[in-house]
Amino acid sequence: MSRADEIFIDNMKDILENGFWDTDLKVRPHWEDGTPAHTVKKFCIVNRYNLQEEFPILTIRRTAFKSCIDELLWIWQKKSNNIHDLHSHIWDSWADENGSIGKAYGYQLGKKYIYPEGEFDQVDRVLYDLKHNPTSRRIMTNIYNFQDLHEMGLYPCAYSMTFNVTGDTLNGILNQRSNDMLTANNWNVVQYAILLMMFAQVSGLKAGTLVHVIADAHIYDRHVDLVKEVINKPQHKAPKLKMDTSITNFYDFTVDSFELEDYEYEKLDKKIPVAI
Repeated sequence: MSRADEIFIDNMKDILENGFWDTDLKVRPHWEDGTPAHTVKKFCIVNRYNLQEEFPILTIRRTAFKSCIDELLWIWQKKSNNIHDLHSHIWDSWADENGSIGKAYGYQLGKKYIYPEGEFDQVDRVLYDLKHNPTSRRIMTNIYNFQDLHEMGLYPCAYSMTFNVTGDTLNGILNQRSNDMLTANNWNVVQYAILLMMFAQVSGLKAGTLVHVIADAHIYDRHVDLVKEVINKPQHKAPKLKMDTSITNFYDFTVDSFELEDYEYEKLDKKIPVAI
């Protein structure tokens, strides 16, 4: 069975059985009809995914693999903050009339800084260090820029990646302040597993372990019944990930550089509402 399924099910059961409800508290998120969107949550969930064993995608429900990669490339490769550069509508609720989400996500990764070695943005600095300073303990990105928070459509949820090379293996830690577990947990895991694999390949390394640290792991009130349905569905073996191994430049990857082989998953015929 898929290890990603097992981790997800354990997380969801723990939150439902031992989590804290904010039902009596004032909350910022709301549903499309204006009703407050309350949650049950656990503080600080830490999950580990060994990318050398299997690709961590759910089989108890479908994760939109190509859309995950498209959004990842929109942020990390295009360094865009405009939804017109994205092929899905997941950011529409946080964009202005021009399609901008403000000084968030890709905007932060694309800001350039002066170093002794030259001018880099955060992505290119990581790529430089992985090739030239792989033993460094300072290879990381952070898009939670307090100076620009008031000009962001949404504060960054997944805000920091720390990269660490051990021998010929690249490992990474994804830090996330908040995670809507049903809607976005596996979406983020898939994205940052792919990112780690891309960075490893273009740096002449092997992808190792992705650690996912979530400060506020929550299930929304209108998701509870859907969660109970999903975690009781049959599980399947993890699919194989096929990746274009000829690519040596991070900016040459496209959505079509990746393919899932034998991806079996359970259907969820109900729409998942998204709190805004």
